[in-house]
Amino acid sequence: MKFVLNNIWLVLAAAVSGAILIWPLINRRLSGAAEVGALEAVQLLNRKDAILIDVREPAEFNAGHAPNARNIPLAQLDKRIGELEKFKNRPAVVVCQTGGKSHAAIALLKKAGFAEVVVLAGGIGAWQQANMPVEKK
Repeated sequence: MKFVLNNIWLVLAAAVSGAILIWPLINRRLSGAAEVGALEAVQLLNRKDAILIDVREPAEFNAGHAPNARNIPLAQLDKRIGELEKFKNRPAVVVCQTGGKSHAAIALLKKAGFAEVVVLAGGIGAWQQANMPVEKK
């Protein structure tokens, strides 16, 4: 106990850094979004005519993206949601770099009326690791 009192700032710094490390995990659980792997995403794209929405920044998107993906950066999604209006009745697969930003996009898409929205687990990295095709601009 004496150690904690003598090193309160160190203890607080450790607690804050621990919270920062586990926040993405907590955020994913709270979003309630289903996650699919690369193979399941391909099945949705092929069998249910799903739309693939890439929420990464344009430079990241241009460096490599899944074929036919639509790039709408997360920061612009709420302003550009109208571009996706005609796809509301189709499933949507949301992809980012690692899966974190996709969970934030899910809430916006559900609020806009998308009924079936899933996250590509592991992001574009998982897509590439599964040897799925990647296009570059």
